[in-house]
Order: sequence, then structure tokens, then C-alpha cells
Amino acid sequence: MEISLRYLDEPQKPAVVDSSMVAPLTEKNGSDAFAELYSLIGLEQVKKLIWEVSAFALVQRKRAEERIKAAPIVLHMVFKGNPGTGKTTIARILGKVFKELGFLTRGHLVEVERADLVGEYIGHTAQKTREQVRRSLGGILFIDEAYTLAQGGEKDFGREAIATLVKNLEDHRENLVVILAGYCDEMEEFIRSNPGLKSRFPIHVDFPDYTAEELFEIAVHMFEQREYILSNKARWKLRHCIASHCRNRPQYDGNARYVRNLVERIIRQQAVRLIAHSSVSRQALLTVEEPDVY
Repeated sequence: MEISLRYLDEPQKPAVVDSSMVAPLTEKNGSDAFAELYSLIGLEQVKKLIWEVSAFALVQRKRAEERIKAAPIVLHMVFKGNPGTGKTTIARILGKVFKELGFLTRGHLVEVERADLVGEYIGHTAQKTREQVRRSLGGILFIDEAYTLAQGGEKDFGREAIATLVKNLEDHRENLVVILAGYCDEMEEFIRSNPGLKSRFPIHVDFPDYTAEELFEIAVHMFEQREYILSNKARWKLRHCIASHCRNRPQYDGNARYVRNLVERIIRQQAVRLIAHSSVSRQALLTVEEPDVY
């Protein structure tokens, strides 16, 4: 059954029922993946779905141990959304989550695109695809812009990559998670293009564009990470810039990437302003002023 965020309600704090069974989900330690997940700004529906998928997988494993009929645990996913909406970040955290829960042995992320899978001659594609799968064993193989594998026509080697990938899903189903990622419409069409993909990738995660307020929070967080302080006027102007961008955002909005570029541009502008002074105080080095924001 396909799981889609379109049918989920607002996230609520998960209830802990059986502490022995869900201990891997709630245990606090230095590598707590769920703590990292919930520290992210926004993505509330994504967080809820990851919790639900993790709880479902744990319960099915527990049912199997008790010799109760259990549904198969299939953790392969399709991530759909614009650039900068957190798809790669979530995939990286998922690797840690599934390692903590015991579904993956390593939990690392291998990020690839079409050029890493598709070869230049007959047989080369299968070889390249198998190599990327081998690198990913024990972790997550994240295929960005996966829909490009099906856009080259009948004779394109991309279809061979898909076929090889599908076979390897079966061969390594106990210790590999594959995530296909890309734009919403293109990914929908891609999944429909191959009948075998829909059943093998039952979890579909929609990544919405960030709101203006979420982008502002992300920007403030980025400044804090870099040890910069925004003056009150700079904060107001930054909020205004982001709100204006969101009102006129392009079709494929950069989201968090746009914010990162904006923050870096502002920091450069602050440097240009400061370099003109003969002496600069510590407070001046820390503070972003209103003229720096443009």
C-alpha cells in the first residue's frame, strides 16, 4: 500500500506504549538520529511519516518474532519535491535512524545521479549500477533526479540501470534502502513508466516548499551557526526580503538553497563594509547591520 503525506493529519507527539520495543526510537545518546530529525526546522509531515514508518517496521519485526502474521518490511522510498526542501538531509538522517533500529548495518548515504549509473556501451550500465549498489550495502542509495533514467527512449541505457536496480532490490532486501528523488510531476511519471517500481517503492514522501517564516528561521539559524548576530533592523529587512521572494518564487524554488546563498551574500557584504574601516571591533565582526542585507 502506498503511503503518501497527502493523507496524513498534523503531526502529534508519538505515544510510547511498550518501552522495551520502542527503546531504539527513544533512547537518548550521542548519535540520537531522531533528536537530529526533530531539530530540523519545518518538515512536520515528513517527521511524522518517518516516525510512523519506523514504528510500523519495529512492530512488524516484533510480530514476526512472536510468530504472528507480519507484513513485509519494505523501506524503499520516493522523495518528491523542489530543490532545497531537505530531501538529501532527511535521507542522511534516515540512514542513521534505520541503523539505530537495526534495519541497516552501516547507515551511510551514497548519493548518485544518472551519470553514476548509466554507462556508455552495452554491459557497462549494469556494471556501474551494481558497483553503486555494492557501495551502498548496509546503508541508503540516494538517486537524485531519478526520473532521468527513463527519459532517453527505448534504446537508452537508463532503462538497463532501472532493471539492474530492481533486481538488486530483491538480492539485497535485508540490508539496503534505495531512495528515488526528484521533482513531483517528473517522479510521478517515472514511477508509472515501470510497473515494477510502484510495488517496490511503497513509501512516497512529498516535500513541500518552505514557508516564508520557516525560511527566515533557517536563515537566522545559519547566521547563528556562523557566529553572526543580526541587528534588529537587519532582522526586519531579512524577513522582508525572504517574504518578497516567497511571494514571487519561481516554479522550481531554491528554498533552503536560496537562503544559504542569501546568507553567504550578506556575510560577504558585511565584509566589504568592514574592510573600509581602519579598525574593527569584536562586536562589529559579530554583527550584521541593515545595509548588509540586500
